[in-house]
Amino acid sequence: MFHIPGHHHISMITKNASENNHFYTQVLGLRRVKVSVNQDDPSMYHLFYGDKTGSPGTELTFFEIPQVGRTYRGTNAITRIGLLVPSKDSLKYWKSRFEEYGVKHGEITMYAKRPALKFEDPEGLRFVLVVSNGEKVDHWETWEKSDVPVEHQIQGMGTIEITVRRLNKLARTLTDMFGFVGVSQTEDEAIFQSIKGEVFGEIIVKQIDGPSEKPGRGSIHHLAIRAKNDAELAYWDERVKKRGFHSTGIVDRYYFKSLYFRESNGILFEIATDEPGFTVDSNVDQLGTKLDLPPFLENRREEIEAKLSPIEENGKKILP
Repeated sequence: MFHIPGHHHISMITKNASENNHFYTQVLGLRRVKVSVNQDDPSMYHLFYGDKTGSPGTELTFFEIPQVGRTYRGTNAITRIGLLVPSKDSLKYWKSRFEEYGVKHGEITMYAKRPALKFEDPEGLRFVLVVSNGEKVDHWETWEKSDVPVEHQIQGMGTIEITVRRLNKLARTLTDMFGFVGVSQTEDEAIFQSIKGEVFGEIIVKQIDGPSEKPGRGSIHHLAIRAKNDAELAYWDERVKKRGFHSTGIVDRYYFKSLYFRESNGILFEIATDEPGFTVDSNVDQLGTKLDLPPFLENRREEIEAKLSPIEENGKKILP
């Protein structure tokens, strides 16, 4: 039987690609590892940020929708993203950095039983930095050109918060279908891990009644969890279908293969393969420096580029 090794990536909505690029590269110090388009709607950018190569488990991805409205927060949504940092000293570094850059943030506290610091990006997307205690994914690579010192760099995704009306429904999906382990539970909150004791596959589920979230800028579209290869993905496709969920079937995204389904609360999950990764059409040095298109869209490049607004950095056009 296969198991889920952890998170793969998480995808959000942004209104402005240039402002988004500034925050995630210049403030958070992540690498822009891929600039592409939404393969289902190539009129919009799809931006990826992560470690040096955009390793699985480190990727924050954004769809740019310039006309998108605000998010109306509510339940039945993915509501916060945990990012791993090495130490408690790192939290102090980030608190000071957030003050320098005018980033909305709280005080150093505890979250999911770990030292933590909550903050938001300029569009209200909610994050929390959590201390990894060395529990980062093994393939995380330092981005040596980051403005953030190596000893404080973000090491990828940690605890992901999901808020639902029916905790037990999501709990059974995570444990019975995917083999997640429950590590703590109260009446209205539970923590699950894909690998017991490891934070890089951790999900905290909060049960809150009320209206469903209305997504907009700064909202989370879906969470992708990892399958190591095609064989594992095919296995999970069958598991999803046998559980009674509708699966999209396996979709070739060129940089990985994946499938999508919604669990009983309406949370959209993706399962994505580790392979082949972002270097399939770029060498490591060139990652994120040009508009990359999957082969089936390459013959539409001129049309696609004409519809995309330039991405600017420090007042200069850098893409497309």
